[in-house]
Amino acid sequence: MSSASIASPSTSKERYTTAKRNADHTIDQDWASYTAEEHSRWDRLFRRAQEVLPGRACVEFMEAMNRLQLSQSGIPDMEKLSDRLETLTGWRVVPVHGLVPDDVFFDHLANKRFPAGAFIRSEAEMDYLEEPDIFHDIFGHVPLLANPAYSDFIQAYGKGGQRALSMGRLANLARLYWYTVEFGLIRSDEGLRIFGAGIMSSAAESVFCLEDPSPNRIGFNLERVMRTNYIIDDFQQTYFVIDSFERLLDDCYGDFTTLYGRLAAASDIEAHDIVAGDAVLNRGTMKYFRDKAAA
Repeated sequence: MSSASIASPSTSKERYTTAKRNADHTIDQDWASYTAEEHSRWDRLFRRAQEVLPGRACVEFMEAMNRLQLSQSGIPDMEKLSDRLETLTGWRVVPVHGLVPDDVFFDHLANKRFPAGAFIRSEAEMDYLEEPDIFHDIFGHVPLLANPAYSDFIQAYGKGGQRALSMGRLANLARLYWYTVEFGLIRSDEGLRIFGAGIMSSAAESVFCLEDPSPNRIGFNLERVMRTNYIIDDFQQTYFVIDSFERLLDDCYGDFTTLYGRLAAASDIEAHDIVAGDAVLNRGTMKYFRDKAAA
């Protein structure tokens, strides 16, 4: 690898970190500025995902990915992708420099705009990165925005986020996002399938979440999820399983005021715990986590 290609990933992130920001934190994607190495990195990530997701990702994701013409052909142009997505569910994808303030994020979602990081991860971060990049945001999140029920849930989440901020319950709502949008599983006639973007964009976790005996797999319950802590730097110790996107929307559409009142008086549940009332599909052995802690 040449010194030029080694240097390009850091300049890629800096290019967007320093880009001029609009009042809503959006930036110009400047698609023409992506290098051949950056497009190649997308292609390799896409190819790796395609090797593990068939038979593991939910059918709605796989079908939507084809309808949106996501492919191994370089980093997508968000404007062109948005034009295809908007005809299906009214959503658009807007480029941002990286993580945006909570109020900005919720406003975008409430108005059917999905903020996506414009930079692509470096070679050193191909397997793990701390901040979501364009592959995570576009490949992981955007396909399911073509599903009407799921996209309605995301819009409702944005509106709920605005209320949670005013009520000081953001931590509880963040857990809902984490355990569904990022790391959710869904039942299907063929068995459990992935729908969470954090799993979709990780080839290793796509296998782990479904096939390893270590994690718990528990039926989704809104209040239970909103009480549960999560892990940010490893595979999840518990995955929650929804019945359908329509059911998820029904469960989460409404005023959480009474629920937030109960949560304020309730204790947190640790990520590995199983508690009374859980619909346990798999009681995890936690072997992966114990072995890693002992290493």
